[in-house]
Amino acid sequence: MTSTDKFAAIRDQFPVTKRMLYLDSAHQTPLSLHVRDALTAFISEGYETAGPKPVWLRRVEQTRANVAQFFNASSSEIAFVKNTSEGLNIAANAVPLTAGDNVLLIEGDHPNNAYAWLNLKRKGVEVRFVPLNDNEIATAETFEPYVDERTKVITLSHVTFHAGQVHDVAGVGKLCKDRGLYLVVDAMQSVGVIPIDVKALNISVLAAGTHKGLLVPQGLGVLYVADGLNELKPAYLAMSSMANPPADYIARADDLAVRDDALRFEYGNVNLPDLHALDAAINLIQDVGVAEIQKHVMALGDRLLGHLDALGIAVVGPREAGRRNHIYVLQLPVEQWADYFSRNNVRVSPERGGIRISLAMFNTVEDIERLVAVIRSGLEALPSPVTEVNA
Repeated sequence: MTSTDKFAAIRDQFPVTKRMLYLDSAHQTPLSLHVRDALTAFISEGYETAGPKPVWLRRVEQTRANVAQFFNASSSEIAFVKNTSEGLNIAANAVPLTAGDNVLLIEGDHPNNAYAWLNLKRKGVEVRFVPLNDNEIATAETFEPYVDERTKVITLSHVTFHAGQVHDVAGVGKLCKDRGLYLVVDAMQSVGVIPIDVKALNISVLAAGTHKGLLVPQGLGVLYVADGLNELKPAYLAMSSMANPPADYIARADDLAVRDDALRFEYGNVNLPDLHALDAAINLIQDVGVAEIQKHVMALGDRLLGHLDALGIAVVGPREAGRRNHIYVLQLPVEQWADYFSRNNVRVSPERGGIRISLAMFNTVEDIERLVAVIRSGLEALPSPVTEVNA
């Protein structure tokens, strides 16, 4: 099967494409038939067999192994959490920080990452915001001037939600390795769209929800914690966290040893329906290949940029291949254009600098051409100049 045939088959998996022009996968992805079928099968088992929990839990471990392979990690390094924000908060509270230590973040990065670390100011931890222009990407050189002997963590999004930058996580990871720092990565906007090798990137902790590039409904997140970082301690404890969970279900104060693997950060029951869906989604993604998905959305982005140039519409963020991937923020006045796209059955998101277009593996060249036709009509119909940006 050719690459074109593969993506045509993938599009058939997403019925939403027959109902609207969906260009909002950086917000959430629509359900595929594979995911729907996995959820339906789970529900059917629940009401037909009263919930075969041992079977479900075995499937959780199969999914954990599938996720681990997806990141080039081991199963012992994968925990399942509620979402990206919970994963980042787990990381912030697990790293052994004391008063006077500092953490480096990009100014203007996702607020849920910032708040996880700003919450530690009550313990005397300093949070340093590193300035970065929307047209730049973060590299080791971006952070290096801010690193001192009390710096313990660098944390950033792999891909920014508001300008689409693809940061040089590999370079930042090398800096962290050389300087003995933890690297905590928010991969919400990159997972499933850009290949991620946690070992090659020297990532200490990675957090990502599954409702964007991983195609699963909200309520499930993946947390990667590198093996060997046993000094990272959970802020909360449950039986599932313990190295020696009591068989008689009686807690013992003289044995509070926690597991050595990432499962020390799982607290009780996991999201069983979404984990069934995640296994189906990863299989769907792997059938195509993340590298092929990235190549596909980049080619669509190239076509989009060419049309935008012809229309005189600027974009926020970098334009160079490798520095952008699947997110494009068009400098169009948000108040008027968000409503205009909605009225024309085009699903997009308002963003800081304009209107965000985000591409996925089910989008096509025809989608880009249809979008451009809608924009061209809007330029004729709407009174405001395209240079006016609603920040």
